[in-house]
Amino acid sequence: MLNLQPQLKENANACVRLNKLNVTITSRKSMKLVLERIVTVYNEYGVKHMKAASHYDNSTKIKSIEATIFNGFGQEIKKLKRKDFRDNSLADGFSIIGDNRILYLDYTPIQYPFTLVFKTEIETSNTAFLPSFRPLEDYYLSTEKAELTFNVLPELGLKFKEVNRDEKIKYSENNGVVTFTAENIPALKREEYAPSMQKMVPNVLFSLTKFHLEGVDGEADTWENFGKWMYAKLLTGTDELPETTKQKMKALVGNEKDPVKVAQMVFQYVQNKTRYVSIQLGIGGWKPMLAKDVDRLGYGDCKALTNYARALLASVGVESYYSVVYRGSEKEDIDENFVSMQGNHVILAIPVNQGIQWMECTSQTMPFNFQANDTDDRLALLVKPDGGELVRTLVYTPSQNKQETKGSYALHADGSISGKITILSTGFQYQNKFELENQSQIDKEKFYKNYFNAIPNLKIEQAKYKNDKEQVQFTEELELSASSYASKNGSRLIFALNAFNQNSNVPPRYKDRNNPFEISRGYNDIDIVTINIPKDFQIDAKPTNVEVNSKFGSYSLTFEYFDDKIIFKRNLIINDGLFGKEDYEEFRKFRDQIARNDNSKIVLIKP
Repeated sequence: MLNLQPQLKENANACVRLNKLNVTITSRKSMKLVLERIVTVYNEYGVKHMKAASHYDNSTKIKSIEATIFNGFGQEIKKLKRKDFRDNSLADGFSIIGDNRILYLDYTPIQYPFTLVFKTEIETSNTAFLPSFRPLEDYYLSTEKAELTFNVLPELGLKFKEVNRDEKIKYSENNGVVTFTAENIPALKREEYAPSMQKMVPNVLFSLTKFHLEGVDGEADTWENFGKWMYAKLLTGTDELPETTKQKMKALVGNEKDPVKVAQMVFQYVQNKTRYVSIQLGIGGWKPMLAKDVDRLGYGDCKALTNYARALLASVGVESYYSVVYRGSEKEDIDENFVSMQGNHVILAIPVNQGIQWMECTSQTMPFNFQANDTDDRLALLVKPDGGELVRTLVYTPSQNKQETKGSYALHADGSISGKITILSTGFQYQNKFELENQSQIDKEKFYKNYFNAIPNLKIEQAKYKNDKEQVQFTEELELSASSYASKNGSRLIFALNAFNQNSNVPPRYKDRNNPFEISRGYNDIDIVTINIPKDFQIDAKPTNVEVNSKFGSYSLTFEYFDDKIIFKRNLIINDGLFGKEDYEEFRKFRDQIARNDNSKIVLIKP
């Protein structure tokens, strides 16, 4: 079982010995998947790669499922049948969507390494979602052999697209049967600032031109026709609301005619009334729960809540579009050149003055038309009555991802400090902060000890917050103190002027960088701080002004020195972008300059 090539063990927590999937589609309503997966797990970090699980629902049946565990010597130590797999609902206890379930192996290893052989056979009437071929599944995971075969009725129009093509992936076709294979792929070691794996590793996407989903036939030839089909077959008839709710919406809106203001009121209503239940797209299907059921029960998944908000807006005359997108901090586009079922999330788009305002209906706290670090800067599919349309979601520039810190602190003769500061955050920096007001005191203290990591013995004396959801700005007003901030050396006090926002992150050095690197989101930090120096002390040594310019951004420090105070000004701009691996060392040096200057020391002396 462990007779592996050395290259497949290097940097690997596990190795996929075999991932063989045969897909047979005999009609729009009939697909069979037969999987054999063999994984050797080397340590506790590799356990997650077993992937011994199968989903099922009213349209998908697990015909067989079993697993066998072998020890490091290849001896069988455990055989597991269907009854040994855990059977859980994916609906988190909410019965209305409780037909989505999972059978999974909950195995706790007693020793490493071990090898899992997992086999399952699944039949489904949904043919809209076809598996992709990605032989390199994750970091620190090698692959000995991967194989995916499609045997499809020709008139259904199987199509595929190779992404990040690699010579190790082999393609063959025999009498209409399509097979992709790959062998001996070493584990990929994660590198700092590496782009998402989607942008780097080879992948083959598959889709049918003619498919079946949730009881209806569909066709995917153009995005326009695909969106028209989704609207007609998956959304039509789901937006009915009780008359009492329609009247409530009209009373809420009153005489307001501005569609943005109306949408904001409806968004607030949805946030106050509903709760989010997590059901992934592709598992629970794409047809949303009826709007009247969400209205009655007060919960739903992303599809249900988005469709409910769409229905509420329609009841007061505001047009909006159910929109499919990939959600996550890593930006991922719907592939505009490959018409198929894509995306993992649904949001709502409101067309306004040739532009679009967005609603994230799953959050009870997110501001209206805010997407930073979640669904920002990626292609989304608008599902419109007259057809689908791909549009890009909100793009945040560095100046929109801003943090402004203004305030002062006094340095005392014993080396302690006390001060007051105001921090204003917007864009994704807002996203990093706005939940603070609802956190416990313990969590707040942890956050600030991490954030102000240059200040030892930190004590937050007072914290006030203002969350302006209309302007999407979060303001922190803080009073703080700390003992032993300055180190004492005889009659001298030595300390870093930048107490509040030291950026000490320097990317690691690589002897041979293998991948390009990406700064996914740019930002701008502006700091203006006055430092009051203790009486009878004077400046003995001081840093000078600094300015650094680079393709990766810019950085400046200026100091104004007076008898009793110092004014410290800092401006850091980081540019987003995708850069070649040959630029990485220059980027590392740029960040090193920032870190060293952020820690610039001043020396005060008492004559």
